[in-house]
Amino acid sequence: MAKHKHEEHENHERWLVSYADFITLLFAFFVVMYSVSSVNEGKYRTVSDSIKAALHPISAPAASSLAFTLGQQRPTMMIPNLPGTKEVAIKKIRELVKSLKANSQFDFMQLHEKLNGDIVITIPDQVLFNSGEAAVRPEALPFLQGLSQAMIELNRHVRVEGHTDNVPIRTALFPSNWELSATRAVIVVRVLSELYSVPAEHLAALGYADSRPLVENLTPEQRAKNRRVAVVILEHPPENSEQQDNAPESEASVDQTIPPQLQPPERP
Repeated sequence: MAKHKHEEHENHERWLVSYADFITLLFAFFVVMYSVSSVNEGKYRTVSDSIKAALHPISAPAASSLAFTLGQQRPTMMIPNLPGTKEVAIKKIRELVKSLKANSQFDFMQLHEKLNGDIVITIPDQVLFNSGEAAVRPEALPFLQGLSQAMIELNRHVRVEGHTDNVPIRTALFPSNWELSATRAVIVVRVLSELYSVPAEHLAALGYADSRPLVENLTPEQRAKNRRVAVVILEHPPENSEQQDNAPESEASVDQTIPPQLQPPERP
């Protein structure tokens, strides 16, 4: 009797072997890609420093890791009262004044050294302010910054004086030239102190309105010369108590609360 051969069943699941191999290879590929993309920061810095050392054998000393706040580092970087400091600072001020005097509109800007050692810088109002305003113009900030650096190097007391012409002003902010001149002086002091780190205890602000003109107020040109801010860098510090008690009554004082629209501009 003939034996019946059993028919072999076709295997329909052989594709799973190839699929599993493909998945394994794909997983291995992503593992390799991830390991390549992960950089060891310590090794990277070591390699980077080695390359820099090879390309630049002479390098500057490492910077200090101490934290600092913007506006506080300038006074610590300058050492006053060293030999030659005064001459260097005064030279910087002369160069600042000379750079502005190159503009024909500011040709009457002056720097004058008095016999008692005081340095008087006469700045036309249009250098710092728009007409009838007390907000410092952004274009004036580089000049005030350079001036503040020289002040820090000199380490002297500074008196900022505001002056106007005899044309009356009557606005909500400035009922008279007294308020305008005093507020302008205060704003310049605040810029020097708050933006450029001149010690506040070395600064004073005074407003004289039109009481101390340089020339007569007969023509527009003469009135323009009288509208000014005088920065007086004192050779000797002022006496605190007696001088303040005997101060002339014509000097104007202003409230420390400045309207928002007169606040000094933000640091650029």
